[in-house]
Amino acid sequence: MQFYRSTAGNDLTYSDVFLVPSRSHVGSRLDVSLVPGDGTSATIPIVAANMNSVTGPRLAATLARRGGLGVLPQDMPLQELDAAIRWVKRQPVEFDTPFDFAPEDTVEMALTQVPATDGHGIVLHDSAGKFLGCIAASRLASALPDAKLGDLLHGALTSLAADDINSPREAFDAMNEAGLDFAPVLRHGVLIGTLSKTSALRATLYQPALDGHGRLSVAAALGINGDIVTKAKALAAAGVDVLVLDTAHGHQDQMLRAVAAVAAANLGLPIVAGNVVTAEAVNDLVSAGANIIKVGVGPGAMCTTRMMTAVGRPQFSAVLETAAAARAVGAHVWADGGVRYPRDVALALAAGAASVMVGSWFAGTVEAPGRLIADEAGRLYKESWGMASTKAVKERFSRLDAYELARKTLFAEGISSSRIYLDPLRPSIEDLLDMITSGIRSSFTYAGAHSVPEFHDRALVGIQSAAGYEEGKALPVSW
Repeated sequence: MQFYRSTAGNDLTYSDVFLVPSRSHVGSRLDVSLVPGDGTSATIPIVAANMNSVTGPRLAATLARRGGLGVLPQDMPLQELDAAIRWVKRQPVEFDTPFDFAPEDTVEMALTQVPATDGHGIVLHDSAGKFLGCIAASRLASALPDAKLGDLLHGALTSLAADDINSPREAFDAMNEAGLDFAPVLRHGVLIGTLSKTSALRATLYQPALDGHGRLSVAAALGINGDIVTKAKALAAAGVDVLVLDTAHGHQDQMLRAVAAVAAANLGLPIVAGNVVTAEAVNDLVSAGANIIKVGVGPGAMCTTRMMTAVGRPQFSAVLETAAAARAVGAHVWADGGVRYPRDVALALAAGAASVMVGSWFAGTVEAPGRLIADEAGRLYKESWGMASTKAVKERFSRLDAYELARKTLFAEGISSSRIYLDPLRPSIEDLLDMITSGIRSSFTYAGAHSVPEFHDRALVGIQSAAGYEEGKALPVSW
């Protein structure tokens, strides 16, 4: 990356900078490869943050199906984390994971998980696990809240036979010819997944992130306290693909000891460590055994660290310095936090990041953990909270006695409850991925880059005023 006709006199964040177009020989956005090349199996440079309100098993599986990585949070008890990893590994690669209900469940219950929109649906199984049928989610909009889902089954929704589908294109054509937006997928009468016409189309454009056994990839986070090596070994045995050693202040002796201990266990997995914002921290963590460094202190939407402590650093400059340091020692960085638009993801990559971590932006999606809640105006949202907030601290240390828990909670920081609204046009994480990857593919073509490493080299970045940033925003109404 080079600055265009300017030199940074102070640290910069994403809104302070912009990309300058260069002469390009890239003919199409589809000629671009987004593979991060950081030693993981990811095929797009998007990582879902290890926040309780963001990454659960369903979101991790959906993201991996499109080439990204979800990081399951360290606050989950080890048995639950083990079960979550194994659940992701059992999910279909070619088809979507069903939203499963019992016939006695109500419409109201279903709507806490699935919005009543086209392209989504639910499946019903009886108590013995027998597949009973499938209901398009749009049907739920006209049903009474207390209606039993089983009563809405009136004739079978046309299904797809898995053995008759040889490619995503064939699936798309079959659904298009039959006028289907959503369908169950069966193999010898047994449900193995669901598919929407849009999902079939996406499967022609994305390559899934898979492990060596052809299963969906997933990462998991570890704190740096306790017997971290035993926990890391347990997660490796469950099938985790990437270990993320995570604490708010990653440049500390305890983190360095934890990284060294896990590296010495020789588990054969990439080790991510953070969070940090300096080249010195990168060098220390890589020397301890980390392969990828997580960069960012304070830029997250749920984070109050900078206002509480004055600690942190504007994210673009933090990524720029740490990525250069990591590249010099054969490591990589993940830019963690501060992205609000696809432009910010592109700028993080321009600064040298291999991948970009997304938190609250993904919290308001169908696949994120938590229930869908309707506000006073009927708009759907999910709750999100910071990982150092009172809510998160109480969950993390719930097994402590009342006195110790009170001591921990007294010094909590961060937002404990925030409404992250579903975008009616993009309710799924897959919809957001379409928007993000479309934007960064275009960024690559403007820079004349076919790949992430080429983009690192060819990106031309200018510095702008606040007015320049505002000028780039579209107007929602006429002036």
